[in-house]
Amino acid sequence: MSQMIFEKIHTIPTAEELLDKAFRRANRARKGKTVKSESSRRRADESMLLTATNILSDNLANVVRQFPSFDNIPEFYRELADILVGVDVLKTNIASVQWAGEKIHELGRLSVGKMRHSSDSSTIRKAAYGRMSSIVNDVDKNLRLLNYARNILRKLPAVGMEPTIVIAGYPNVGKSSFVAMVSSATPEVASYPFTTKGLAVGHFRVGNVRCQIVDTPGLLDRPLGERNEIELQAISALKHLGDVLLFIVDPSGTCGYEPDDQMRLLKEVREHILMPVLVAANKVDLLDEAPGSGFDATMSTLTGVGVDEVMERMVSMIDMEKYNEKLEALMELD
Repeated sequence: MSQMIFEKIHTIPTAEELLDKAFRRANRARKGKTVKSESSRRRADESMLLTATNILSDNLANVVRQFPSFDNIPEFYRELADILVGVDVLKTNIASVQWAGEKIHELGRLSVGKMRHSSDSSTIRKAAYGRMSSIVNDVDKNLRLLNYARNILRKLPAVGMEPTIVIAGYPNVGKSSFVAMVSSATPEVASYPFTTKGLAVGHFRVGNVRCQIVDTPGLLDRPLGERNEIELQAISALKHLGDVLLFIVDPSGTCGYEPDDQMRLLKEVREHILMPVLVAANKVDLLDEAPGSGFDATMSTLTGVGVDEVMERMVSMIDMEKYNEKLEALMELD
């Protein structure tokens, strides 16, 4: 999914804004109509009521349509929405707005029917206006909550549902250098509400499949015991995005963190994120001897030694067959 699924949600109006829009348009619909008889007055009232009904029901329906089905979006985004707002809360409020739109549509239809058999269409229209206003005011709190959710969810950037390598490790161990070396020249920075920095997202290709590599500053770069609940949930959500995790260690300690501390973070990450992990020792050009045990690969992002080999290992750990099948299915649809 290359396009952000929440970006199409427009600002959601309040009850007051909706009612003002509907009744202003209704009054405009009456202008220009000559009212000389009971039948012409009824037609004018019908026009006003139908206009108000359509404005309110259509706008409320549009609010509902703008939100995606939270049962069908990628699990990564579903979990993030649940962290930031609550999926059940969103569903409940969307259902309330949908009910209001349907109720107003039904009320308008029934009221127009009554007008056609009444000698006092204006009274019926005004009574319908009153009931419509009550219904819309009843869901004002739902509209406001959905607009609050909209403002939060739109901050979530687009991260494609593609074969993905997630990068972890303490600051200054060479994560961003690795991303820049193996992927697009200028990785995009994706800012999330729960990261101190932005996720750096680079892209590369394996055959016909576009893949991505995601650096996670602000999430997987310090002990998880220092994380708040939202950050921990966000870390858990990464399991739906990543296929394999590259944990980079600086055994030289020039990053400012002792190797033992870095290995303890690795242990915590392994316990919290359930995906295949490859541990790479970086900055080996600064070492006088081999970095010791516990590493699957060694490299230097300064000289480039070992970087290609690490990348090949990472790609081999991804199940590319399922992504090739998905790509072929999409090509058939085209």
